[in-house]
Amino acid sequence: MRTRTLRLEPVVFNTFNAVIMIALAVVTLYPFLNTLAVSFNAGNDTVRGGIYLWPRIWTDQNYKAVFAGGTLYHAFWVSVARTVIATVLSLFLTSMLSYAVSRREYVFRKPVTLLIVLTMYFNAGLIPSYFLMKDLHLLNSFWVYVIPGLISAFNMIVIRTYMQTLPEGLIESARVDGAGDFRTFFSIILPLCQPVLATVALFVAVGQWNSWFDTFIYASSKQSLSTLQYELMKLLSSASLSNSNPSVANSSNPGAVHNMVTPMSIRAAITIVASVPILIVYPFLQKYFVHGMQLGSVKE
Repeated sequence: MRTRTLRLEPVVFNTFNAVIMIALAVVTLYPFLNTLAVSFNAGNDTVRGGIYLWPRIWTDQNYKAVFAGGTLYHAFWVSVARTVIATVLSLFLTSMLSYAVSRREYVFRKPVTLLIVLTMYFNAGLIPSYFLMKDLHLLNSFWVYVIPGLISAFNMIVIRTYMQTLPEGLIESARVDGAGDFRTFFSIILPLCQPVLATVALFVAVGQWNSWFDTFIYASSKQSLSTLQYELMKLLSSASLSNSNPSVANSSNPGAVHNMVTPMSIRAAITIVASVPILIVYPFLQKYFVHGMQLGSVKE
């Protein structure tokens, strides 16, 4: 009887575990699937509610309204450019700084670390930041997207903590072989830091991709520098202000009524358009993301 009970325990545990995981997956995926269904549903029908996982009246009018202006394609490539350039430069400079402050022989590592960490607690504010960008001649310049965020205190701490977990013998062996700091950094430290660098790259890339406020403050007067998120924000604002088109709503043509777009439907389409690129990239970085967060968050 006892042997039979012991055999049932793994079955019960696995069944319970599977039910819990399926429930968590449903809860996690439902908001995205619901947004996807709303984005493909007719706008006037969406106002009635009751859209869950499947559109009631299929339409692509919401996406046509999003891409109708023609400015989103150029804004998309501006967002891609700022994300790629800012991520690469931020990783390079932050990792070099992290390596410097992780070395015990660097006598100023504690004061430098303290100064960098203080930036996490104190902020000059929006107006001083604007005047700083103006004095640096970065207003209406592409580099206003890149230069202000090159060094992140949080990312520096994560990378530095990871570097401090690396065996000291590797660096000492490189020094014995005659390698300098740059050779040690590029040949030994960087290859070993791939997990944490992928983690930080995801942080920086997501932040750059989702950013629109810096465009609004520093580059809104130059259309060629407009980003995808800023264009989507303007589209959502205009849709919310207009709320609906009375001429279409009062039309006797049922097809015209079905082609209406509403703030709710536009919002859903915008959410899908903005999130798809990140969803495509994330699976390739997921294993590095989890591994890097585990090793870079706690110092042994």
